[in-house]
Amino acid sequence: MAREAIEEFLKTARQPVLLEPGEDPLEIQAGRFVLGTRDGACTLECWNETRNLVRRIRAIGKIRRGFLELEVERFGGRTGSLLLIDLAEASNTAAARRGGRLKYREQFRMSLRRQYSGWKLVELSTEPGLHHSLSPAYPRALLCRGTQAIAAIGVGEDATDPDGVLSFGLIWLDYLRRRETRLFVGTLAIFVPIGAENTTCHRVRYLNADAAQYRVFVHGAGILEEPVEPGDYTNFSTRLDTFNAPFCAPSAETELAAWVERLESIDGVERRPRPDGSISLAVRGLEFARTSSSALLFGIDDRHAAHLSNPRQLAEIENLARGLARLRGAAAADRRNPLYLRHPEAWLESQVRASISRLDASIRDTPLYGQAPQFAAGSRGILDLLAVDYDGRLVVIEVKASEDIHLPLQALDYWMRVKWHLERGEFEGRGYFPGIPLRPDPPRLLLVAPALDFHPSNETVLQYFSSGIQLERIGVGIEWRQELRVMFRAPSGSLQPWPSQSFGRSDKRS
Repeated sequence: MAREAIEEFLKTARQPVLLEPGEDPLEIQAGRFVLGTRDGACTLECWNETRNLVRRIRAIGKIRRGFLELEVERFGGRTGSLLLIDLAEASNTAAARRGGRLKYREQFRMSLRRQYSGWKLVELSTEPGLHHSLSPAYPRALLCRGTQAIAAIGVGEDATDPDGVLSFGLIWLDYLRRRETRLFVGTLAIFVPIGAENTTCHRVRYLNADAAQYRVFVHGAGILEEPVEPGDYTNFSTRLDTFNAPFCAPSAETELAAWVERLESIDGVERRPRPDGSISLAVRGLEFARTSSSALLFGIDDRHAAHLSNPRQLAEIENLARGLARLRGAAAADRRNPLYLRHPEAWLESQVRASISRLDASIRDTPLYGQAPQFAAGSRGILDLLAVDYDGRLVVIEVKASEDIHLPLQALDYWMRVKWHLERGEFEGRGYFPGIPLRPDPPRLLLVAPALDFHPSNETVLQYFSSGIQLERIGVGIEWRQELRVMFRAPSGSLQPWPSQSFGRSDKRS
Protein backbone atom coordinates (compact mmCIF):
# COMPACT_ATOMS: atom_id res chain seq x y z
CA MET A 1 0.00 0.00 0.00
CA ALA A 2 2.85 2.40 0.80
CA ARG A 3 4.49 1.83 -2.58
CA GLU A 4 1.22 2.44 -4.42
CA ALA A 5 0.56 5.65 -2.46
CA ILE A 6 4.06 7.00 -3.23
CA GLU A 7 3.85 6.07 -6.90
CA GLU A 8 0.45 7.73 -7.19
CA PHE A 9 1.84 10.88 -5.56
CA LEU A 10 4.80 10.99 -7.99
CA LYS A 11 2.55 10.60 -11.03
CA THR A 12 0.83 13.93 -10.41
CA ALA A 13 3.52 15.91 -8.56
CA ARG A 14 5.22 18.64 -10.61
CA GLN A 15 7.81 19.71 -8.03
CA PRO A 16 8.16 16.85 -5.51
CA VAL A 17 10.44 17.08 -2.49
CA LEU A 18 11.12 15.00 0.60
CA LEU A 19 10.90 16.88 3.87
CA GLU A 20 12.29 15.48 7.11
CA PRO A 21 12.33 17.41 10.40
CA GLY A 22 15.67 19.09 10.95
CA GLU A 23 16.78 18.88 7.31
CA ASP A 24 16.53 20.92 4.13
CA PRO A 25 13.98 19.77 1.53
CA LEU A 26 15.46 17.05 -0.72
CA GLU A 27 14.35 17.37 -4.32
CA ILE A 28 13.10 14.15 -5.94
CA GLN A 29 14.70 13.79 -9.38
CA ALA A 30 14.62 11.04 -11.98
CA GLY A 31 17.59 8.75 -11.51
CA ARG A 32 18.06 9.86 -7.92
CA PHE A 33 15.05 8.21 -6.30
CA VAL A 34 14.43 4.48 -5.80
CA LEU A 35 11.57 2.54 -4.22
CA GLY A 36 12.57 -0.90 -2.99
CA THR A 37 11.58 -3.74 -0.68
CA ARG A 38 13.42 -5.03 2.38
CA ASP A 39 12.12 -7.74 4.73
CA GLY A 40 8.66 -7.32 3.25
CA ALA A 41 8.54 -3.58 3.87
CA CYS A 42 8.74 -0.76 1.35
CA THR A 43 11.91 1.34 1.41
CA LEU A 44 12.84 4.55 -0.34
CA GLU A 45 16.18 6.09 -1.17
CA CYS A 46 16.77 9.61 -2.41
CA TRP A 47 20.03 11.48 -2.91
CA ASN A 48 21.75 14.53 -4.35
CA GLU A 49 25.37 15.73 -4.53
CA THR A 50 25.70 16.22 -0.77
CA ARG A 51 23.12 14.02 0.92
CA ASN A 52 21.74 10.49 0.82
CA LEU A 53 18.50 9.52 2.58
CA VAL A 54 17.34 5.90 3.10
CA ARG A 55 14.19 5.12 5.08
CA ARG A 56 12.02 2.08 5.73
CA ILE A 57 8.32 2.93 5.57
CA ARG A 58 6.10 1.66 8.38
CA ALA A 59 2.75 3.29 7.60
CA ILE A 60 0.92 5.93 5.59
CA GLY A 61 -0.36 9.02 7.38
CA LYS A 62 -2.31 11.97 6.00
CA ILE A 63 -2.98 12.12 2.26
CA ARG A 64 -4.24 15.06 0.26
CA ARG A 65 -3.55 16.62 -3.11
CA GLY A 66 0.21 17.15 -3.42
CA PHE A 67 0.85 15.96 0.15
CA LEU A 68 1.74 12.54 1.58
CA GLU A 69 2.80 11.84 5.15
CA LEU A 70 4.85 8.71 5.90
CA GLU A 71 5.74 7.04 9.18
CA VAL A 72 9.29 5.77 8.77
CA GLU A 73 11.93 3.82 10.64
CA ARG A 74 15.16 5.69 11.21
CA PHE A 75 18.55 4.30 12.19
CA GLY A 76 18.45 2.45 15.51
CA GLY A 77 14.81 1.47 15.05
CA ARG A 78 13.53 4.93 16.00
CA THR A 79 10.22 6.07 14.51
CA GLY A 80 10.07 9.32 12.60
CA SER A 81 8.03 11.18 10.01
CA LEU A 82 8.76 12.00 6.40
CA LEU A 83 6.69 14.25 4.14
CA LEU A 84 6.37 14.08 0.38
CA ILE A 85 5.25 17.51 -0.82
CA ASP A 86 4.54 18.95 -4.22
CA LEU A 87 5.82 22.54 -3.95
CA ALA A 88 3.88 23.42 -7.10
CA GLU A 89 0.66 23.18 -5.07
CA ALA A 90 -0.13 26.51 -3.43
CA SER A 91 -1.83 24.70 -0.55
CA ASN A 92 1.54 23.23 0.47
CA THR A 93 3.18 26.57 1.19
CA ALA A 94 2.34 26.24 4.87
CA ALA A 95 3.73 22.70 4.97
CA ALA A 96 7.01 23.84 3.40
CA ARG A 97 7.20 26.70 5.87
CA ARG A 98 6.57 24.27 8.71
CA GLY A 99 9.40 22.11 7.37
CA GLY A 100 11.74 25.07 7.63
CA ARG A 101 10.61 25.67 11.18
CA LEU A 102 11.22 22.04 12.09
CA LYS A 103 14.70 22.29 10.63
CA TYR A 104 15.51 25.30 12.79
CA ARG A 105 13.92 23.59 15.80
CA GLU A 106 16.61 20.91 15.63
CA GLN A 107 19.32 23.55 15.29
CA PHE A 108 17.79 25.33 18.27
CA ARG A 109 17.91 22.08 20.25
CA MET A 110 21.65 21.77 19.60
CA SER A 111 22.22 25.41 20.53
CA LEU A 112 20.50 24.88 23.86
CA ARG A 113 22.56 21.77 24.58
CA ARG A 114 25.80 23.63 23.85
CA GLN A 115 24.99 26.80 25.76
CA TYR A 116 23.26 25.11 28.71
CA SER A 117 25.02 21.76 28.92
CA GLY A 118 24.28 21.29 32.61
CA TRP A 119 20.57 21.82 32.17
CA LYS A 120 17.82 19.35 31.26
CA LEU A 121 15.78 20.17 28.16
CA VAL A 122 12.30 19.43 29.48
CA GLU A 123 10.21 20.85 26.65
CA LEU A 124 10.77 21.95 23.04
CA SER A 125 7.90 22.88 20.76
CA THR A 126 6.93 24.67 17.56
CA GLU A 127 3.23 23.91 17.94
CA PRO A 128 0.89 26.91 18.04
CA GLY A 129 -0.57 27.83 21.40
CA LEU A 130 -3.43 30.04 20.29
CA HIS A 131 -5.01 30.28 23.74
CA HIS A 132 -1.76 31.71 25.11
CA SER A 133 -0.74 33.61 21.92
CA LEU A 134 2.28 31.35 21.29
CA SER A 135 3.42 31.41 17.67
CA PRO A 136 4.67 28.33 15.76
CA ALA A 137 7.18 30.56 13.95
CA TYR A 138 9.41 30.69 17.04
CA PRO A 139 10.48 27.40 18.67
CA ARG A 140 10.36 27.65 22.42
CA ALA A 141 11.86 25.57 25.20
CA LEU A 142 11.99 25.01 28.93
CA LEU A 143 15.25 24.00 30.60
CA CYS A 144 15.58 22.93 34.22
CA ARG A 145 18.27 22.28 36.78
CA GLY A 146 16.80 21.41 40.13
CA THR A 147 14.16 24.04 40.87
CA GLN A 148 15.84 26.61 38.62
CA ALA A 149 14.43 27.03 35.10
CA ILE A 150 15.07 28.95 31.91
CA ALA A 151 12.57 29.96 29.25
CA ALA A 152 14.17 29.96 25.80
CA ILE A 153 12.96 31.03 22.37
CA GLY A 154 14.61 31.19 18.96
CA VAL A 155 14.10 32.33 15.39
CA GLY A 156 15.65 30.91 12.22
CA GLU A 157 17.64 32.68 9.52
CA ASP A 158 14.79 32.49 7.01
CA ALA A 159 12.12 33.90 9.35
CA THR A 160 10.02 36.73 7.92
CA ASP A 161 9.85 38.63 11.23
CA PRO A 162 12.88 38.02 13.46
CA ASP A 163 12.03 41.15 15.47
CA GLY A 164 8.85 39.48 16.74
CA VAL A 165 10.80 36.96 18.82
CA LEU A 166 10.95 39.08 21.99
CA SER A 167 7.17 39.62 22.17
CA PHE A 168 6.58 35.88 22.06
CA GLY A 169 9.56 35.26 24.34
CA LEU A 170 8.07 37.41 27.10
CA ILE A 171 4.68 35.75 26.62
CA TRP A 172 6.36 32.32 26.87
CA LEU A 173 8.29 33.36 30.00
CA ASP A 174 5.14 34.62 31.68
CA TYR A 175 3.18 31.52 30.67
CA LEU A 176 5.80 29.19 32.16
CA ARG A 177 5.88 31.15 35.40
CA ARG A 178 2.16 30.71 35.78
CA ARG A 179 2.21 27.05 34.74
CA GLU A 180 5.34 25.80 36.51
CA THR A 181 4.57 26.96 40.03
CA ARG A 182 7.25 24.72 41.57
CA LEU A 183 10.02 26.15 39.41
CA PHE A 184 11.87 29.44 39.58
CA VAL A 185 11.84 30.60 35.94
CA GLY A 186 14.28 33.47 36.26
CA THR A 187 15.80 33.82 32.78
CA LEU A 188 14.66 34.33 29.21
CA ALA A 189 17.21 33.19 26.60
CA ILE A 190 16.68 34.57 23.09
CA PHE A 191 18.40 33.18 19.96
CA VAL A 192 18.33 35.38 16.83
CA PRO A 193 20.08 35.33 13.44
CA ILE A 194 23.32 37.27 13.30
CA GLY A 195 22.69 40.63 11.65
CA ALA A 196 19.09 40.72 12.93
CA GLU A 197 19.86 41.13 16.62
CA ASN A 198 19.91 44.94 16.81
CA THR A 199 16.21 45.46 17.46
CA THR A 200 16.04 42.72 20.09
CA CYS A 201 19.13 44.01 21.89
CA HIS A 202 17.85 47.59 21.91
CA ARG A 203 14.56 46.41 23.37
CA VAL A 204 16.16 44.23 26.02
CA ARG A 205 18.10 47.26 27.31
CA TYR A 206 14.78 48.79 28.39
CA LEU A 207 13.25 45.75 30.06
CA ASN A 208 12.96 45.47 33.82
CA ALA A 209 16.12 43.78 35.13
CA ASP A 210 14.35 43.10 38.44
CA ALA A 211 11.62 41.10 36.69
CA ALA A 212 13.91 38.64 34.88
CA GLN A 213 17.34 38.11 33.39
CA TYR A 214 17.65 38.30 29.61
CA ARG A 215 20.32 36.54 27.54
CA VAL A 216 20.71 37.14 23.80
CA PHE A 217 22.56 34.76 21.45
CA VAL A 218 23.25 35.18 17.73
CA HIS A 219 23.60 32.34 15.23
CA GLY A 220 24.11 31.97 11.51
CA ALA A 221 24.78 29.56 8.68
CA GLY A 222 28.05 27.75 9.24
CA ILE A 223 28.74 29.31 12.65
CA LEU A 224 27.85 28.30 16.19
CA GLU A 225 25.73 30.54 18.33
CA GLU A 226 27.46 32.97 20.66
CA PRO A 227 26.23 35.37 23.36
CA VAL A 228 26.09 39.12 22.79
CA GLU A 229 25.77 41.93 25.30
CA PRO A 230 22.66 44.10 24.67
CA GLY A 231 24.35 46.99 26.45
CA ASP A 232 26.82 47.23 23.56
CA TYR A 233 24.02 48.17 21.16
CA THR A 234 23.58 51.94 21.44
CA ASN A 235 23.27 53.28 17.88
CA PHE A 236 19.88 53.58 16.22
CA SER A 237 18.71 53.55 12.61
CA THR A 238 16.84 56.82 12.88
CA ARG A 239 16.83 60.33 11.52
CA LEU A 240 15.36 63.64 12.62
CA ASP A 241 14.81 66.02 9.71
CA THR A 242 15.11 69.75 10.28
CA PHE A 243 11.64 71.25 10.66
CA ASN A 244 11.15 74.11 8.21
CA ALA A 245 8.28 76.55 8.27
CA PRO A 246 5.87 76.07 5.32
CA PHE A 247 7.03 78.00 2.29
CA CYS A 248 6.11 78.71 -1.33
CA ALA A 249 8.17 80.08 -4.17
CA PRO A 250 7.64 83.88 -4.47
CA SER A 251 6.18 83.66 -7.98
CA ALA A 252 3.44 81.33 -6.90
CA GLU A 253 3.15 82.13 -3.20
CA THR A 254 -0.04 84.16 -3.40
CA GLU A 255 -1.91 81.77 -5.70
CA LEU A 256 -0.80 78.60 -3.93
CA ALA A 257 -1.59 80.02 -0.50
CA ALA A 258 -5.03 81.00 -1.74
CA TRP A 259 -5.69 77.48 -3.03
CA VAL A 260 -4.55 75.90 0.25
CA GLU A 261 -6.75 78.31 2.19
CA ARG A 262 -9.77 77.46 0.02
CA LEU A 263 -9.23 73.71 0.47
CA GLU A 264 -8.69 73.78 4.22
CA SER A 265 -11.90 75.76 4.69
CA ILE A 266 -13.88 72.69 3.57
CA ASP A 267 -15.47 70.90 6.52
CA GLY A 268 -13.39 67.82 7.46
CA VAL A 269 -10.14 68.94 5.81
CA GLU A 270 -7.07 69.03 8.06
CA ARG A 271 -3.95 71.07 7.34
CA ARG A 272 -0.64 69.74 8.65
CA PRO A 273 2.80 71.30 8.18
CA ARG A 274 5.58 68.84 7.41
CA PRO A 275 9.29 68.99 8.33
CA ASP A 276 10.35 69.69 4.73
CA GLY A 277 8.25 72.86 4.63
CA SER A 278 5.40 71.34 2.65
CA ILE A 279 1.75 71.33 3.71
CA SER A 280 -0.37 68.19 3.82
CA LEU A 281 -4.14 68.36 3.32
CA ALA A 282 -6.14 65.35 4.46
CA VAL A 283 -9.67 64.25 5.29
CA ARG A 284 -9.72 62.35 8.57
CA GLY A 285 -6.19 61.14 8.06
CA LEU A 286 -6.40 60.34 4.34
CA GLU A 287 -4.17 62.76 2.43
CA PHE A 288 -5.54 64.06 -0.86
CA ALA A 289 -3.18 66.98 -1.59
CA ARG A 290 0.26 68.29 -0.67
CA THR A 291 2.28 71.34 -1.55
CA SER A 292 5.72 70.83 -3.03
CA SER A 293 7.75 74.02 -3.41
CA SER A 294 5.60 76.12 -5.77
CA ALA A 295 3.36 73.24 -6.84
CA LEU A 296 0.27 71.51 -5.50
CA LEU A 297 0.06 67.73 -5.95
CA PHE A 298 -3.35 66.10 -5.59
CA GLY A 299 -4.92 62.64 -5.78
CA ILE A 300 -5.30 59.62 -3.53
CA ASP A 301 -3.37 56.77 -5.14
CA ASP A 302 -1.78 58.68 -8.04
CA ARG A 303 -0.62 62.25 -7.62
CA HIS A 304 -0.99 64.92 -10.29
CA ALA A 305 0.40 68.44 -10.41
CA ALA A 306 -2.29 71.11 -10.36
CA HIS A 307 -2.18 74.07 -12.72
CA LEU A 308 -2.53 77.04 -10.40
CA SER A 309 -3.78 79.22 -13.26
CA ASN A 310 -6.72 76.89 -13.91
CA PRO A 311 -9.71 77.61 -11.61
CA ARG A 312 -11.52 74.53 -12.95
CA GLN A 313 -8.83 72.33 -11.46
CA LEU A 314 -9.28 73.98 -8.07
CA ALA A 315 -12.97 73.11 -8.31
CA GLU A 316 -12.01 69.52 -9.17
CA ILE A 317 -9.81 69.26 -6.06
CA GLU A 318 -12.55 70.84 -3.92
CA ASN A 319 -15.00 68.22 -5.18
CA LEU A 320 -12.48 65.50 -4.30
CA ALA A 321 -12.18 66.85 -0.77
CA ARG A 322 -15.94 67.16 -0.30
CA GLY A 323 -16.47 63.66 -1.67
CA LEU A 324 -13.94 62.26 0.79
CA ALA A 325 -15.55 64.16 3.64
CA ARG A 326 -18.93 62.65 2.71
CA LEU A 327 -17.66 59.08 2.28
CA ARG A 328 -15.21 59.23 5.16
CA GLY A 329 -17.33 60.82 7.84
CA ALA A 330 -18.98 59.73 11.05
CA ALA A 331 -22.39 59.92 9.36
CA ALA A 332 -21.31 58.09 6.19
CA ALA A 333 -24.15 56.01 4.74
CA ASP A 334 -21.87 53.26 3.39
CA ARG A 335 -19.51 52.00 6.06
CA ARG A 336 -18.21 49.27 3.77
CA ASN A 337 -16.93 51.72 1.23
CA PRO A 338 -13.16 51.24 0.69
CA LEU A 339 -12.54 54.93 1.33
CA TYR A 340 -14.35 54.68 4.66
CA LEU A 341 -12.31 51.64 5.68
CA ARG A 342 -8.92 52.80 4.38
CA HIS A 343 -6.14 53.66 6.85
CA PRO A 344 -8.08 53.36 10.15
CA GLU A 345 -4.93 54.27 12.13
CA ALA A 346 -4.68 57.55 10.21
CA TRP A 347 -8.34 58.31 10.98
CA LEU A 348 -7.87 57.54 14.66
CA GLU A 349 -4.72 59.66 14.68
CA SER A 350 -6.69 62.59 13.26
CA GLN A 351 -9.23 62.20 16.05
CA VAL A 352 -6.44 62.18 18.61
CA ARG A 353 -4.95 65.33 17.06
CA ALA A 354 -8.30 67.08 17.26
CA SER A 355 -8.99 65.98 20.85
CA ILE A 356 -5.56 65.72 22.46
CA SER A 357 -6.76 67.35 25.69
CA ARG A 358 -9.35 64.57 26.10
CA LEU A 359 -6.55 62.04 26.28
CA ASP A 360 -4.53 64.10 28.73
CA ALA A 361 -5.29 67.67 29.77
CA SER A 362 -1.62 68.24 30.58
CA ILE A 363 -0.57 67.92 26.90
CA ARG A 364 -0.33 71.04 24.74
CA ASP A 365 -2.61 71.12 21.69
CA THR A 366 0.26 72.44 19.57
CA PRO A 367 2.82 71.82 18.32
CA LEU A 368 2.09 68.20 17.47
CA TYR A 369 4.35 66.24 15.13
CA GLY A 370 3.77 62.99 13.25
CA GLN A 371 6.52 60.49 12.36
CA ALA A 372 9.32 62.56 13.88
CA PRO A 373 11.85 61.10 14.23
CA GLN A 374 11.58 58.64 11.36
CA PHE A 375 12.79 55.08 11.13
CA ALA A 376 15.50 54.57 8.55
CA ALA A 377 13.64 51.67 6.92
CA GLY A 378 10.10 50.55 6.34
CA SER A 379 6.61 51.29 7.58
CA ARG A 380 5.65 50.11 11.04
CA GLY A 381 1.87 49.93 10.76
CA ILE A 382 1.55 52.15 13.82
CA LEU A 383 1.21 55.93 13.70
CA ASP A 384 3.32 58.00 16.02
CA LEU A 385 2.65 61.44 17.43
CA LEU A 386 5.13 63.52 19.37
CA ALA A 387 3.78 66.15 21.75
CA VAL A 388 4.93 68.11 24.78
CA ASP A 389 3.13 68.75 28.06
CA TYR A 390 2.88 72.05 29.89
CA ASP A 391 5.89 71.10 32.03
CA GLY A 392 8.08 70.75 28.93
CA ARG A 393 8.25 66.96 28.96
CA LEU A 394 7.98 65.13 25.64
CA VAL A 395 5.05 62.74 25.17
CA VAL A 396 5.15 59.89 22.64
CA ILE A 397 1.67 58.83 21.51
CA GLU A 398 1.33 55.52 19.66
CA VAL A 399 -1.96 55.01 17.82
CA LYS A 400 -3.32 51.63 16.71
CA ALA A 401 -6.87 50.96 15.54
CA SER A 402 -6.77 47.15 15.68
CA GLU A 403 -5.27 44.33 17.74
CA ASP A 404 -1.50 44.04 17.49
CA ILE A 405 0.47 41.66 19.66
CA HIS A 406 3.65 43.64 18.96
CA LEU A 407 2.26 47.08 19.88
CA PRO A 408 4.17 47.44 23.19
CA LEU A 409 7.61 46.68 21.77
CA GLN A 410 7.03 48.64 18.57
CA ALA A 411 6.02 51.60 20.73
CA LEU A 412 9.20 51.08 22.72
CA ASP A 413 11.19 51.27 19.47
CA TYR A 414 9.87 54.76 18.80
CA TRP A 415 10.19 55.89 22.43
CA MET A 416 13.88 54.86 22.47
CA ARG A 417 14.59 56.94 19.38
CA VAL A 418 12.82 60.01 20.74
CA LYS A 419 14.82 59.66 23.95
CA TRP A 420 18.05 59.30 21.93
CA HIS A 421 17.44 62.51 19.96
CA LEU A 422 16.30 64.34 23.09
CA GLU A 423 19.51 63.49 24.95
CA ARG A 424 21.49 65.05 22.10
CA GLY A 425 19.47 68.26 22.08
CA GLU A 426 18.40 67.70 18.49
CA PHE A 427 14.74 68.68 18.79
CA GLU A 428 15.51 72.27 19.76
CA GLY A 429 18.43 72.42 17.36
CA ARG A 430 16.31 71.34 14.39
CA GLY A 431 13.33 73.60 14.84
CA TYR A 432 10.91 71.47 16.87
CA PHE A 433 8.87 72.89 19.76
CA PRO A 434 9.96 76.50 19.18
CA GLY A 435 10.00 78.64 22.31
CA ILE A 436 9.30 75.69 24.62
CA PRO A 437 12.16 74.63 26.95
CA LEU A 438 12.25 70.82 26.88
CA ARG A 439 12.95 68.88 30.04
CA PRO A 440 15.71 66.26 29.85
CA ASP A 441 13.51 63.61 31.48
CA PRO A 442 12.74 60.51 29.39
CA PRO A 443 9.54 60.96 27.34
CA ARG A 444 6.20 59.75 28.58
CA LEU A 445 4.60 57.00 26.47
CA LEU A 446 0.87 56.72 25.70
CA LEU A 447 -0.61 53.74 23.85
CA VAL A 448 -3.96 54.65 22.33
CA ALA A 449 -6.35 52.08 20.82
CA PRO A 450 -10.03 51.18 20.89
CA ALA A 451 -10.71 49.73 24.33
CA LEU A 452 -11.69 46.32 22.94
CA ASP A 453 -8.77 46.19 20.50
CA PHE A 454 -5.80 45.97 22.81
CA HIS A 455 -4.39 42.49 22.27
CA PRO A 456 -4.85 40.34 25.40
CA SER A 457 -1.07 39.78 25.55
CA ASN A 458 -0.17 43.48 25.48
CA GLU A 459 -0.50 43.75 29.25
CA THR A 460 1.71 40.67 29.71
CA VAL A 461 4.52 42.23 27.67
CA LEU A 462 4.16 45.66 29.27
CA GLN A 463 4.69 44.31 32.77
CA TYR A 464 8.30 43.53 31.81
CA PHE A 465 9.07 47.12 30.76
CA SER A 466 11.59 49.09 32.78
CA SER A 467 10.06 51.03 35.65
CA GLY A 468 11.86 54.09 34.25
CA ILE A 469 9.35 54.28 31.38
CA GLN A 470 6.27 56.26 32.39
CA LEU A 471 3.64 54.51 30.30
CA GLU A 472 -0.12 54.57 30.07
CA ARG A 473 -2.59 52.56 28.00
CA ILE A 474 -5.63 54.57 26.97
CA GLY A 475 -8.67 52.74 25.62
CA VAL A 476 -11.16 54.77 23.59
CA GLY A 477 -14.76 53.96 22.76
CA ILE A 478 -15.67 51.71 19.84
CA GLU A 479 -17.44 54.63 18.13
CA TRP A 480 -14.25 56.68 18.02
CA ARG A 481 -15.00 57.81 14.46
CA GLN A 482 -18.02 59.68 15.81
CA GLU A 483 -16.44 60.95 19.03
CA LEU A 484 -13.21 60.26 20.87
CA ARG A 485 -14.18 59.13 24.35
CA VAL A 486 -11.74 57.68 26.89
CA MET A 487 -13.12 54.43 28.33
CA PHE A 488 -10.18 53.46 30.55
CA ARG A 489 -6.68 54.44 31.59
CA ALA A 490 -4.10 51.88 32.71
CA PRO A 491 -0.87 53.47 33.99
CA SER A 492 2.34 51.45 34.05
CA GLY A 493 2.32 51.40 37.85
CA SER A 494 -0.70 49.07 37.78
CA LEU A 495 1.31 46.34 36.00
CA GLN A 496 3.43 43.96 38.05
CA PRO A 497 5.56 41.06 36.78
CA TRP A 498 4.44 37.57 37.71
CA PRO A 499 5.63 36.41 40.14
CA SER A 500 7.35 39.18 42.09
CA GLN A 501 10.76 37.68 42.87
CA SER A 502 14.39 38.72 43.08
CA PHE A 503 16.45 37.41 40.19
CA GLY A 504 20.02 36.38 40.87
CA ARG A 505 22.45 34.88 38.38
CA SER A 506 20.73 31.50 38.53
CA ASP A 507 21.36 30.48 34.93
CA LYS A 508 25.16 30.27 34.96
CA ARG A 509 26.16 27.75 32.37
CA SER A 510 28.10 24.76 33.60
